[in-house]
Amino acid sequence: MAMRTRIYVDGFNLYYGCLKGQPHKWLNPFLLCQNLLPRNSVEHLRYFTAKVSARPNDPDQPVRQQTYFRALGTIPQITVHLGHFLTHEVTMPDAAAWRQGRHVPRHVVKTEEKGSDVNLATWLLMDAMDNQFDCAVIISNDSDLKEPISLVRNRFRKAIGILNPQRNVSQALRPLAHFIKPIRGGALGNAQFPNTMTDSTGQFQKPARW
Repeated sequence: MAMRTRIYVDGFNLYYGCLKGQPHKWLNPFLLCQNLLPRNSVEHLRYFTAKVSARPNDPDQPVRQQTYFRALGTIPQITVHLGHFLTHEVTMPDAAAWRQGRHVPRHVVKTEEKGSDVNLATWLLMDAMDNQFDCAVIISNDSDLKEPISLVRNRFRKAIGILNPQRNVSQALRPLAHFIKPIRGGALGNAQFPNTMTDSTGQFQKPARW
């Protein structure tokens, strides 16, 4: 019998690991996991991210993200969990000057995505306690997830898989996984949403810049 499997996606880790600058952003992550895990019964996928804000050099970024959320919403087995961004001005040392032993302060805008890793860890543990899966597959390479993954494996005796969006696997996570698979461009290309889609609101299109 195929193992009941749930997927936990760190959306920003996935994006910056293998989607940014690539032509595969219109990704159906549920189909991706079904393709990469043909022997597993993939029952549910939790997608953890945060709403982005418009930037001077990319004012349409939130519109593209909302369109992608609509695409995710057409898959009943996907649940989106939202964290948030914190943006604030800070003073930080200039890197080039610091390497020369000089301290030159620069006033910069710092943006931090908050909540996704905590939300992922929380739901991973809750689903394990509720016996919602036999195998948990994490799409992330974030070493901060070491402790909750360790608990799911060692206390709840669940199988752990990692679909790695980055070139190298975290040394903190590697020993905790029963299996690790890379996410390659071919797999991403074979798991794209259709260019034209329909939901309860109506028809919508893949963003032109994607």
